[in-house]
Amino acid sequence: MNISILLRLMHNLEQLRQHERWTRQQLETYEAEALQHLREYAYAHSPFYQRFHQGLFDRPLNELPVLTKALMMEHFDDVVTDRSLHLDDVRAYAARGEAGQRYRNRYWVNATSGSSGQPGFFLFDQVEWTPILASFARSQEWSGMNINLTHRQRMATVGSISPWHLSSQVAATAQSWWRPSLRLPASQPLAQTVQQLNGFQPEVLIAYASMPGIRAEEHLNGRLRIRPRITYPSSEVLTRQPRQRVREAWGDEPFNQYGATETADIAAEYQACRRLHLFEDLVIAEVVDEHYHPVPPGVYGAKVLITTLFSRTQPLIRYELNDSVRVSPEAHTCGLPFAV
Repeated sequence: MNISILLRLMHNLEQLRQHERWTRQQLETYEAEALQHLREYAYAHSPFYQRFHQGLFDRPLNELPVLTKALMMEHFDDVVTDRSLHLDDVRAYAARGEAGQRYRNRYWVNATSGSSGQPGFFLFDQVEWTPILASFARSQEWSGMNINLTHRQRMATVGSISPWHLSSQVAATAQSWWRPSLRLPASQPLAQTVQQLNGFQPEVLIAYASMPGIRAEEHLNGRLRIRPRITYPSSEVLTRQPRQRVREAWGDEPFNQYGATETADIAAEYQACRRLHLFEDLVIAEVVDEHYHPVPPGVYGAKVLITTLFSRTQPLIRYELNDSVRVSPEAHTCGLPFAV
């Protein structure tokens, strides 16, 4: 990892730790100020938002139009605030580049899989990339990991090895003596994965949510001989069976996370209460029905509208994710100011 990125990461992570001690009122004040700064920047530098929010510059967030991926990609060249960026050039770069390389030596390029209809491209400069790294570091800290420069951790990931997958870019950025990492394709034969994991002996294991249970089964059968301290699911809904099998194999359930290519982690499970808490100091998540009306706590929504408070190159304001989540109506007493 580049030393300047590493130092920025540790500084940003310390800021996030301070936010975790805030009151709810302090958090809401920060969120409102960060949203105002984001909107002012977008209106000053993005021709798309100048048109899209015309006449609405002073209106509250929930009165603004919804940004779909299709709409964003159609108007990509006007959405981005760096006027020299063009979608055709980014696509051409993605066709030949490698994970860890930066477009124009400045931007990390990430792409969605296209499972919802078409792939989307998302660019982040170094200032924006640091909160992304810090969001993953926060998730690991919430599970009990000690994130500091003196603690070396071996991390293995079984999932997508596409160079434009967010996890590939993060792993390539973090790869160093401090965080040696192994990335394995989820599609390869299980026996080959078991052999490579046995040789690597990861302390942290990340895999598609349906897979930790399979790995745990291999451990219980004596073929997989690793003892990860922490396991994390990714990319899919974590169901009861994988939780149970991982607990049987390694003594604790996986620590759940909720994230997206466009935002990095949106929520993570907190060790003290084992509940998923929203990262409301990094993103605003509006849970809505199929007509974009807010749903009350305790009710599953049809979509989530995401506003990424740290984005500037490609501002995302009320960006639609086709996920169904529910905000808890229950009071929580773990001490965090974030919604569950």
